[in-house]
Amino acid sequence: MSKPSAPINAAFSGLTVLKADLKKQAQIEKSKAEQRLADEQAAKIAAQDADSAALFKNAIQGTKQITQEIALPKTPSPKLIKAKAVNATMLARRAAAIGTDGASIDGISDTKALLNPVASEAALSFRQKTLQHGVFEQLKAGHLRWVHAVDLHGCTTEQARAAVLEIIKVAQSDPEALSPLVIKIVHGKGIEATLKTYVNSWLRQHPEVMGFISAPTNQGGTGAVLVLLKRGNDAFSDN
Repeated sequence: MSKPSAPINAAFSGLTVLKADLKKQAQIEKSKAEQRLADEQAAKIAAQDADSAALFKNAIQGTKQITQEIALPKTPSPKLIKAKAVNATMLARRAAAIGTDGASIDGISDTKALLNPVASEAALSFRQKTLQHGVFEQLKAGHLRWVHAVDLHGCTTEQARAAVLEIIKVAQSDPEALSPLVIKIVHGKGIEATLKTYVNSWLRQHPEVMGFISAPTNQGGTGAVLVLLKRGNDAFSDN
């Protein structure tokens, strides 16, 4: 067989190059067309946004912006509460060192506690007859904030007694304490609920205690009591 001549090979080569150029040109034209379409759509959207902005501006002419002030409830600072949750042993030592009158209050008997034990999970509740019912219900619901608190865990009976009497005295002498004056005493439970029994009895006998209630679950439950104390001119008595 005879081989193709040189002119034929050159013709085929030129045709291949032409097809490649035409394909490249077609791709360029397609890209330009897509770009023109995208530009037209962008211009159309921009025009619509401008019209909407103009309509909104016309609609709000003559109006004024309203600012809302949110009044936050006033609550005791957590730092203040933490700072005044004192150690029971320190209170007992303070009572022994300075000779508190409360540690020897006449009429507060430990014997009464032993004769009236309370159960570990029992809910404690006490209210002086003169205390307004509404105030006691607020105490019961945990709505009255306490600032002073003491945890009696690890105390002997003598230390706990001195600490309870001292925390009452400290709270009543605090000029920054809230009104109504409420303290929190964490007595714990235990199998025999010894400290809980003593605290229940001591508070019932104390002349400055208007009422007390086992704390809500989120504040210690039946392992703590919230105690409402007398203070100056507080008008929480029905008399």
